[in-house]
Amino acid sequence: MSRTRRSNRRWVRTLTSVDDPTARLVCFPHSGGTAAVYRPWSAALPAGVALHAVQYPGHADRLAEDPVTSIAEMATQVAAELLRLPPTRYALFGHSLGALVAYETARVLRDHGDPVRHLFVSGAAGPWLAGGGTTHQLDDEDLWSAVTKLGGIEPDIADEPELRDLLLPVLRSDITVHETYRPAPDAAPLGCPVRGYYNTDDPLVDADRVAGWAGVSNAAFSMRAWPGGHFQLLAHPDELVADIVAALTAGGVRR
Repeated sequence: MSRTRRSNRRWVRTLTSVDDPTARLVCFPHSGGTAAVYRPWSAALPAGVALHAVQYPGHADRLAEDPVTSIAEMATQVAAELLRLPPTRYALFGHSLGALVAYETARVLRDHGDPVRHLFVSGAAGPWLAGGGTTHQLDDEDLWSAVTKLGGIEPDIADEPELRDLLLPVLRSDITVHETYRPAPDAAPLGCPVRGYYNTDDPLVDADRVAGWAGVSNAAFSMRAWPGGHFQLLAHPDELVADIVAALTAGGVRR
């Protein structure tokens, strides 16, 4: 397949159209994930909240594009599109890789004078505990097996060789940018509340690693856990979305 770094396709997709929204919830996918993961959330959000999700290059309808090689570049591109939208308060949510992209996007928005009101992070260690790991260096068979065992590949496609060959390059790229990520050593703290989520049977993160998010902001930090593995919150998101909605409405977003 011929790939290109140029595309007219947008990074930020609008999943619900809201006139004059009081807030925008922008969701960032995990490694290999797409914007469509968050479409089911739309029915549970307050009427005043517009739902958006990010589509990374190399994923879904951007399959022909080269994946981006750094989280910083992802954040810069997403923030540029958000800054072109009509101004309102932003809340960002990210799972795993997406949590780091959301954090870096919040930093870019803050530096451009448009700070986010909430940062929600799931299934990810805090930025100074993130990165590292050698999964991206595994051969194709072992990499596919590792992601499948984690629950990141639907069982009905895990044994499809053509789909595996199509998805492996972008999975490897996503995992590479995640495992090679390093936060800026002089990053100034955000000013918004941060809430962390994790599953108690997740082999990648635990309470201590999620608690590492407490240092990214001068505002309040809190966290909540549920049973399950790394992708449990995305597979069964009702309680997670309800918790996010409670935080948003407590912050003044109308229902």
